[in-house]
Amino acid sequence: MSSDRFQAPDYYQIDDLLTDEHKLIRDTVREWVKKEVSPIIEESAQKAEYPRHLNKGIAEVGGFGPYIPTEYGGAGLDQISYGLIMQELERGDSGVRSAASVQSSLVMYPIYQYGNEEQRNKYLPKLASGEWVGSFGLTEPDHGSNPSGMISNFKDEGDHYLLNGAKMWITNAPICDVAVVWAKNESGRIHGLIVERGMEGFTTPETHGKWSLRASRTGELVFDNVKVPKENLLPNKSGLGAPLGCLDSARYGIAWGAVGAAMDCYDSALRYSKERLQFDKPIASFQLVQKKLAEMITEITKAQLLNLRLGQLKNEGKATTQQISMAKRNNVNMALEIAREARQIHGGMGITGEYPIMRHMMNLESVITYEGTHDIHLLITGMDVTGESAFR
Repeated sequence: MSSDRFQAPDYYQIDDLLTDEHKLIRDTVREWVKKEVSPIIEESAQKAEYPRHLNKGIAEVGGFGPYIPTEYGGAGLDQISYGLIMQELERGDSGVRSAASVQSSLVMYPIYQYGNEEQRNKYLPKLASGEWVGSFGLTEPDHGSNPSGMISNFKDEGDHYLLNGAKMWITNAPICDVAVVWAKNESGRIHGLIVERGMEGFTTPETHGKWSLRASRTGELVFDNVKVPKENLLPNKSGLGAPLGCLDSARYGIAWGAVGAAMDCYDSALRYSKERLQFDKPIASFQLVQKKLAEMITEITKAQLLNLRLGQLKNEGKATTQQISMAKRNNVNMALEIAREARQIHGGMGITGEYPIMRHMMNLESVITYEGTHDIHLLITGMDVTGESAFR
């Protein structure tokens, strides 16, 4: 088992722009990843198993609901801290970051933001501690980029709601204790409902055969006449804007997380290039290898600065959906390109589990698609700058 020798690149001395608390939080998560994630993640990916025992540690380093107030079990941190935590978790593996960002932004966030006090007190502490696992049900088999077309629905049956439908490509579905599910009422209005494991008619079949996010549990949420108590309806926001608000928070975390994956690939490629000899000298001395490394660190630095400014805007309540889309699209694409270039620097060794490159590359092929595809985010930016929608 190779040791984790990761050294984070900081070409523009961005650490100088972080507070001491930011650096302490980041370094705490970084050391936890080195100790707990790196030694086991390759085997977990090879076996297509999510190392659920990591949930306790993720909770201890503040990875579940970092910005949720402490009275509900969260860490009460700012948005830059949240981003740095996601960066370090995805440096370990996208699947680990997915578990944390789904729990935080897609389950805890809507319960905190759209729920009532009873719901917050019932669910948030157990989600923050990692005792419970949450999932988020929006995407359907026939409605991905167009979630407004969903067919999942619920009817008022007097003392409860009757929920029917299915959601697909759901992180944590096979192991979730609770799911925040979006469905239409009888008038076609989208609402969020909290569905709990054990409710009759609620099943969570697992998706097998993935080549990506192998250390993450993916599945479906299927609702066959599920009786949902009326007190499980999220009362404070409805309409498509409600789930999209959750996705804004999650996409923001992804923008930071992707930089972590890119940093890991770059660090591994840089180290390998100095150690690998060809023609009696290290391959780091060759122009084309230097070109790849120079472009990698340039793109990482640009993404780091993009994230930092976006984090400042988030802290001020000024970050727009469109700005978040730009960062998610740019940074994930950047990370994927760096993973591909890093694989070439590693040569044949790049496809083995001895190095993290191929695992990151495969993971990022999912990250570039989920929570808004690469092309959809491009069109969100296009609509923002032109005022014209290309969706319809």
